[in-house]
Amino acid sequence: MSSTHFPFSAVVGQDDLRLALLLNAVSPAVGGVLVRGEKGTAKSTAVRALSALLPQVDVVPGCRFSCAPAAPDPSCPDGPHESGPGALRHARMVELPVGASEDRLVGALDIERALAEGVKAFEPGLLADAHRGILYVDEVNLLHDHLVDVLLDAAAMGASYVEREGVSVRHAARFLLVGTMNPEEGELRPQLLDRFGLTVEVAASREPAQRVEVVRRRLAYEDDPAGFATRWAGDEHEVRARVVAARALLPKVSLGDTALLQIAATCAGFEVDGMRADIVMARTATALAAWAGRTDVRKEDVRQAALLALPHRRRRNPFDAPGLDEDMLDRILDGFPDEDPEPEPEPEPEGPDDSGPEDDGPGGGPDGGPGGTPPQGDGSQDPGPPAESPESPETGEAPAEAPEAPQPSAQEAAGPEQAAVRATEPFRTKMLSVPGLGEGASGRRSRARTAHGRTTGAQRPRGHLTKLHLAATVLAAAPHQKARGRDGRGLVIRKDDLRQATREGREGNLVLFVVDASGSMAARQRMSAVKGAVLSLLLDAYQRRDKVGLITFRGATAELALPPTSSVDAAAARLEQLPTGGRTPLAAGLLKAHEVLRIERLRDPSRRPLLVVVTDGRATSAGNVGGRTDSSPRELAGHSARLLQAGGVASVVVDCESGPVRLGLAGVLARDLGGPAVTLDGLRADSLAGLVKNVRTAVASTASPHTSSNSNRRAA
Repeated sequence: MSSTHFPFSAVVGQDDLRLALLLNAVSPAVGGVLVRGEKGTAKSTAVRALSALLPQVDVVPGCRFSCAPAAPDPSCPDGPHESGPGALRHARMVELPVGASEDRLVGALDIERALAEGVKAFEPGLLADAHRGILYVDEVNLLHDHLVDVLLDAAAMGASYVEREGVSVRHAARFLLVGTMNPEEGELRPQLLDRFGLTVEVAASREPAQRVEVVRRRLAYEDDPAGFATRWAGDEHEVRARVVAARALLPKVSLGDTALLQIAATCAGFEVDGMRADIVMARTATALAAWAGRTDVRKEDVRQAALLALPHRRRRNPFDAPGLDEDMLDRILDGFPDEDPEPEPEPEPEGPDDSGPEDDGPGGGPDGGPGGTPPQGDGSQDPGPPAESPESPETGEAPAEAPEAPQPSAQEAAGPEQAAVRATEPFRTKMLSVPGLGEGASGRRSRARTAHGRTTGAQRPRGHLTKLHLAATVLAAAPHQKARGRDGRGLVIRKDDLRQATREGREGNLVLFVVDASGSMAARQRMSAVKGAVLSLLLDAYQRRDKVGLITFRGATAELALPPTSSVDAAAARLEQLPTGGRTPLAAGLLKAHEVLRIERLRDPSRRPLLVVVTDGRATSAGNVGGRTDSSPRELAGHSARLLQAGGVASVVVDCESGPVRLGLAGVLARDLGGPAVTLDGLRADSLAGLVKNVRTAVASTASPHTSSNSNRRAA
């Protein structure tokens, strides 16, 4: 199988993606590219093809850290280097796997040699391999937070630091950082988004002719990769020569006061936090001028720089889709005259709009993230009425809920109104966590054994030693020094003496929401508050790096509205479109949760679940629960809840009951689940109600359900 990459110049469409990558090739100081978009849009293909366009690098022969002969790194672990001729080689493209360890990224010290011989035996990591090349992270949104922090710190400082038990190593690490991600699989934190210089939204073309050309070229490449690359060699040479010429021209480009004012006014007008956006825009505009073969920065350069550098920096909260109002951008830039007389004819035909083909990418960007658009615009109202119409016969059964019987009977009048109800403002919620000590994915919710955190003990290493517990290692080796013939100052250390530090940190959980969407919840004010509470919990889950799922129940059925995913944005979008009405099949919702958790336990056994049931506790319909026709809906709900408790599922009930007369049914449900109940007001972190620190669950407990429930209520 050939290792020939698909030619960069043969990529069809994706103008903004190609431009952003080329600008970073011209000026690596731009700060890298984050490519967001749906699967199958040539994200990885374009990035891998870019490495062939980069100029060759001159390196010190034998240096594992790619030092330049003309200016070697004075801190290079392989140095000091003697002066002499270098060796030319192609720029490397290094891929960082999602499951890589920190030692694989930054490198590792030979701890055994460091203790026994006192030498710095350092094995370089991927950051060293990527120096003066490209570091590519596919699915960067799935990378562990601590690895992203290390990666971006190295990219910002141009160096990597490795600290192991008092031994320090530093080496240069300057590279072009490129990350790709599918927003459906989860988002990056806003502060990490800001660290990428540029961002590009990509989506598959909807034009049949362009799609045909994509298929034609891909099939031709797969039939004969070498021959296909040969046919495109001329175009590749032209692009490579243009990159080299733009790099040479870059120091001569003048960034005038007018361009600087345009950049500052644009960043201020869009209320971008901090000054990084201004700096990135200035570097990008300069690179655009050099790429165009000019030594002056013009208005169209500033406009294009804004479209690439600002969209991901305008997110005001995690559920906002990246984007930029181009009309507002034009209004800001039109307030400045062009500095040079030569470009004056271009603004007459609206010069900034000449970049329309390249702007189609960001312009189409909001629909590139399937879960991002609906909650933001009026389109969220369109799915409402069709979703309600098939359920209208069920709403006729709502008279069983006496206080609110007239509302469901309104059928079509009430349904679409409730589908358009918006959530109240989100708030900071109290801490909900799963009891015990887990070993799940890195996160910020429940206690767990992790690779990072406070040291709690020591154990024999399983596989490669990564975190040495020095005191435990010395204690293990000390009794054997005489028998091993120690005659010097150093300890005689053997592999069996080494001890791995055990650490405790926080893990991310699977937070499964079960939301009551029945007629009893359909009152506009109540449903708006319920959506606000669930949105607040989703925001909390986003910040704590949880997976989330959403189950809704109404009428006669329970529906898995969102299978467990890392995309909290998708959950927020489903919540926005949530229809209401019909009877309350509480048992069906709980049994659906039991089924989903059973399947997820097989898929990801280390990730512990937290069940959040949002309801007023009423049960007026048996729903689609079979086999228990002799039981009332409330009895079926209690049986389903106790089934979840017996399975060791940590649960909490958010009591949505309101009004002066309260039936307390949510509290009964909480006792059956073995967890606490908390009101909507009590969910707020600043509330004076009891703090929910841990969700109690009866796991192999000999106590009766009544006793366990009472203790849980006291703990809550």
